[in-house]
Amino acid sequence: MKRTELFESLPDLGVVDLAVVGGGATGLGVALDAALRGFSVVLLESHDFASGTSSRSTKLLHGGVRYLAQGNLSLVREALAERATVLRIAPHLAQPLPFVMPSYRWWQTPFYGLGLKLYDLLAGSAGLGRTEFLSLEETLQALPGVQPNGLRGGVKYWDGQFDDARLALALARSAEAAGARVLNYAEVTAVRQISGGDNPLSSLDVTDRRGGTNAVVQARCVVNATGVWVDALRDRTQPPASQGAASRMVSPSQGVHVVVDRDFLPGGHALLVPKTRDGRVLFAVPWLGKLVLGTTDTPRSDLPREPDAFVEELNFILGEASKALSRPVRREDIRSLWVGLRPLVAAPEAAEGGTKVLSREHTVVVDANGLVTVTGGKWTTYRAMAVDVLERCFSSRLLPARAEVAGKVLLGAEASSSPITPLYAEPGIHLYGTEVPQVLACPGSDVVLGAGLTEAMVRYATRFEYAQTVEDVLARRWRVLFLDAAEAARLAPQVASILVEELGSDPELAHFQVLCNHYLPSKDASS
Repeated sequence: MKRTELFESLPDLGVVDLAVVGGGATGLGVALDAALRGFSVVLLESHDFASGTSSRSTKLLHGGVRYLAQGNLSLVREALAERATVLRIAPHLAQPLPFVMPSYRWWQTPFYGLGLKLYDLLAGSAGLGRTEFLSLEETLQALPGVQPNGLRGGVKYWDGQFDDARLALALARSAEAAGARVLNYAEVTAVRQISGGDNPLSSLDVTDRRGGTNAVVQARCVVNATGVWVDALRDRTQPPASQGAASRMVSPSQGVHVVVDRDFLPGGHALLVPKTRDGRVLFAVPWLGKLVLGTTDTPRSDLPREPDAFVEELNFILGEASKALSRPVRREDIRSLWVGLRPLVAAPEAAEGGTKVLSREHTVVVDANGLVTVTGGKWTTYRAMAVDVLERCFSSRLLPARAEVAGKVLLGAEASSSPITPLYAEPGIHLYGTEVPQVLACPGSDVVLGAGLTEAMVRYATRFEYAQTVEDVLARRWRVLFLDAAEAARLAPQVASILVEELGSDPELAHFQVLCNHYLPSKDASS
């Protein structure tokens, strides 16, 4: 069924059990979990899947080393278990990655090493590899390109890395395969409670941002999983007299990431500086043939779809990376620069008559009108968040309790015995996992556009991965924009032509060409 037909058929679904607003990691996780439990589910995303925070992570699946310092061992243990599960259900998109902390003072290796040994202990059978103390020679071998002056050795430990946007697509497609209806570019403009009590019912007004048509969806339960934008939707669902009364759930913070060529740090190990001059952390992570440097944690009050990096953030990353590596990293070395907004929990009170549950790094609030809002958290624990959300739906009598269906792998997951290409390698057909034959069956499998992208991959993105625009393809189906913005701009006209052939609609080429400039540093260093 074509996307326009899917949208127009929304009213024909009747009353669904669950409507999820927001197609990032959290919303997709909730939709998949609910569909696997047998609920009828509709997920509505106003832009593209994972187009906000969920495609702009540091690409790490981690247990939360910082919790060790806080003594919050239960959170570490849970995150490590969830990390192992994600690696198992999507091995083509999520894999173990060794990290090395270089030591420049005598105490650093034993100090950080002992803490990471505890990390291993908490992981138990979910561990990915044992922590090792490295000599000077072993550290240089693991991190060719690290600053050698004053180096004494290092500590090697294991965490995970992943392709966030493609994992989100795998969640969306898996949810659809389980019976959910998932739609991108479907903006929820209003949510109204029709009835409450033992027979809850809500009505959602939805606009197709691609076709301009409108539809109404009715659902017994509505989950607001719109990330940093949850407060706006939550406020719109309140009666006019109460709008603005509920406290804010999100205190936004932004993280900046810089991408440079892999020759700054060749090899298959990531570098971690646990404490920079001002107390922050610096990562240098090999990913899809490039090196990702980051990140920052800067509060901001506005919520733009495409945030700008502040000058001091970019200077921090370039400065600290230049200290950690043997070669200085300059602005002209930057291939791509992206910024993600984090929905940090602001610990709200529920609206009058509602209830609140503060859980782990995320919050679930059920307001008096029945709207269930979830925010906070991280990619690693998206499954645990989904379970918490549904448990709140059950305890609030919005849905009947049903048991979790655990153990299902995601669409495209390779068998455990299959050889896996590492995620730090150049992007290629291996990223499709078991879907490779379907990709190769599309026309143009022998026509390479560039950056590993073929004509067949573009056609597959439109036919099976919900792509509607050039940005959808080059930012999230194939991560060129996040790896090399200039190359993405070069490929854009070819991709646009294929999209017109496939969809017959505007691929928004001009918009994407402007966006590519946004992913490169300004030539004016003061801007």
